[in-house]
Amino acid sequence: MTDWTLPKLLMDKARTRGKEVALREKEFGIWQQYTWEQYWQNVKSFSYGLLELGFKRGDRLAIIGDNRPEWLFGALAAQGLGGISVGIYQDSLAKEISYYLNHSEVRIVLVEDQEQVDKLLEIQDEIPNVEAIIYYDPKGLRNYTTERLLSFEAVQKLGETYQQRPDALVFEEEVEKGKGDDIAIFCYTSGTTGFPKAAMLSHRNLINMGESLMKMDPMYPGDEFLSFLPLAWIGEQMMSLSSALNVGFIVNFPEETNTVQENLREIGPHTIFSPPRIWEDMVSRVQVRIQDAGWLKRKLYDMALKAGYKRADALFAKKPLGFWDRISYKFWDWLVLSAVRDHLGLSRLRRAYNGGAALGPDVTRFFHAIGVNLKQIYGQTEVAGIAVVHPDGDIKFDTVGVPIPGTEVKISEKGEILLKSPSVFKGYYKNEASTRETVVDGWLHTGDAGAIDESGHLIVIDRLKDVIRLQNGDMYSPQYIENKLKFSPYIKEAMAVGTDRPFVAAILNIDMENVGQWAENHQIAYTTYTDLTQKPQVLELIRREVERVNRELPPSAQVLRFVLLYKELDADDEELTRTRKIRRQFVAKKYADVIEGLYSDQDIIDVKGTIRYQDGREVVIETQMAVVDVRRKEEDVA
Repeated sequence: MTDWTLPKLLMDKARTRGKEVALREKEFGIWQQYTWEQYWQNVKSFSYGLLELGFKRGDRLAIIGDNRPEWLFGALAAQGLGGISVGIYQDSLAKEISYYLNHSEVRIVLVEDQEQVDKLLEIQDEIPNVEAIIYYDPKGLRNYTTERLLSFEAVQKLGETYQQRPDALVFEEEVEKGKGDDIAIFCYTSGTTGFPKAAMLSHRNLINMGESLMKMDPMYPGDEFLSFLPLAWIGEQMMSLSSALNVGFIVNFPEETNTVQENLREIGPHTIFSPPRIWEDMVSRVQVRIQDAGWLKRKLYDMALKAGYKRADALFAKKPLGFWDRISYKFWDWLVLSAVRDHLGLSRLRRAYNGGAALGPDVTRFFHAIGVNLKQIYGQTEVAGIAVVHPDGDIKFDTVGVPIPGTEVKISEKGEILLKSPSVFKGYYKNEASTRETVVDGWLHTGDAGAIDESGHLIVIDRLKDVIRLQNGDMYSPQYIENKLKFSPYIKEAMAVGTDRPFVAAILNIDMENVGQWAENHQIAYTTYTDLTQKPQVLELIRREVERVNRELPPSAQVLRFVLLYKELDADDEELTRTRKIRRQFVAKKYADVIEGLYSDQDIIDVKGTIRYQDGREVVIETQMAVVDVRRKEEDVA
């Protein structure tokens, strides 16, 4: 059995390591565990239930919900029967779900709970192809009488009925029929420029990527991994499916999304994979706690961090650390830094990955200073998640590392990053034109601008279409400027603008929690997010943060004017993707008047906008936003 598929890997683990722990889920305060044998049996019994519901080879099973064992059971059951799993973000709006289900022609949907069931019932007339909705959290669903609504356990019981048929298929035989080139998943792209596209990824694509990553950065059977990012994201499937089934490490699921930090500390994972927002939030949390601490703790922390930065800078420069600096670091690590790592749940971490978007060098330097081996990776949905990673001990701020085994990277004449790998996807479902544009002669055209340095490291500049070109011809990466800004604990989101303009300006979101705490400490009263953003003291606070960032930027890349947006950028308002990337073209169009105001002589911009609440209500808001000119003196702002 050499033509591996993901279900074949699971079947092999069940045979060879059946009694060892494969999965854990925290439920009602207790960690419940599944052995590899139990993992396999759950997949098998659910697959028979799918067969009883009419699931056939080539069919699609959509999955919507938080990270739970049932998510993996469903995906592998569908794949084992020759079908395709389609992950959908759990915070997707009903209209988005309708698009995904109809586009991928889904007949059966596996969801987590009442919230997801309600979304599907809301759009049931728009999804005529859906024949069954299966849920795995029954809370609140007892009195639902919809005919096609079934519990996960009920489907497994249907499987028992199916197996009594004289013509019943044997799951193991169906798994053996699978080929590496069979499509395993449809993974929808972020959709930063339009409707998300369904990338078709085969078993071979996914398994090759997992094998290659593990060759570069090995994990071992029994290692711990916490799965807390949406499983619809290719990065999470890269770890929880591709890599976990390849190696056999333990995948842990948190109790709730708001208990992730607590569960991190309990599990003490050996590897973490997260997008920039998670790492930035951790930095902000530490910074705010230290600011609220007493003077002695602040002093000790500053001294410890100074020793940590010395060690980190020596590592980045590939220079040995002096004897006394080594002694100093060990002392401060024992006294302070180990406690910081433990507070963040990173005490056993061997390596951590940042993916999905570039991470600012300040954040990378901070984590290495506290003893966390944080590395940048680079990849896309279309290459099964990862193509390039920093090798251990070879971290460079301005690069994303070197290709993983089996991957080739080159730069086109127009400066675009091209990738070739066995993990390059099969194409976009129902979109041959985009497929032909994206994969040419086996090379994946990423749409990213980049370069390769003298040591073979890849430098990612930004999306080709997003690079800022000022009137004087200077070119800058908005992402680089934004990452610098977001290192501030008070700035949650940033969008730099400036193409064909005389200077760089920015639209900023404050971090409500941290700025709110700052306002409380300074006895500044406020009512709403909008009110807080326009307080003169807050405007001055952010002006100082922007001014600090400007000192680290070339003169023509400095942010000279900014506004604090009256609302947070939100995926539900289509301003962010579900992976929290800014949909730049959409935001630029939506806030065109704001951008024009940044480049006018206005000090105040009148705005009228709509705020959508989580319960679906929409409120029209009319307000004013102050334009802050960083070149002015402090008293002019306050």
